[in-house]
Amino acid sequence: MTVRVQEVDFDVGAELAALRAGDVRVGALASFLGLVRDLNDGERVSEMTLEHYPGMTEKALEEIVGEAKARWDIYDALVIHRVGPLKPCDQIVLVAVASAHRGEAFAACEFIMDYLKTRAPFWKKEATADGGRWVDARETDDSAAARWQK
Repeated sequence: MTVRVQEVDFDVGAELAALRAGDVRVGALASFLGLVRDLNDGERVSEMTLEHYPGMTEKALEEIVGEAKARWDIYDALVIHRVGPLKPCDQIVLVAVASAHRGEAFAACEFIMDYLKTRAPFWKKEATADGGRWVDARETDDSAAARWQK
């Protein structure tokens, strides 16, 4: 299990190759890549700055991945989340899961992403023509995470 919070960009292909690393048990690798959009709530976004609480953020992500591993039969998982200033088209987050079967990999990947959006301590500030604005949590993110409640 790998969790990284970093300012620098990452190579998706290299990260996915490292996750499966020749493990012959792996029959499925599911991933999600999140990117910065240039439009949010009808306004142009020129930059997004992501802040986090060092130490607490990594711990929260590790707990989310640990919960996914407890729920599904997965071999490994990876979460990379960037912080700092980002421009439209920049990569923000990579979540990837390795498993024997696609169903387990897809479900665990989706779960990790849904919980990351609602439980990990990240704060987003967007730069628009009207100035900076903090981005509130979306109700749709809470709804997505709620479906995983036991």
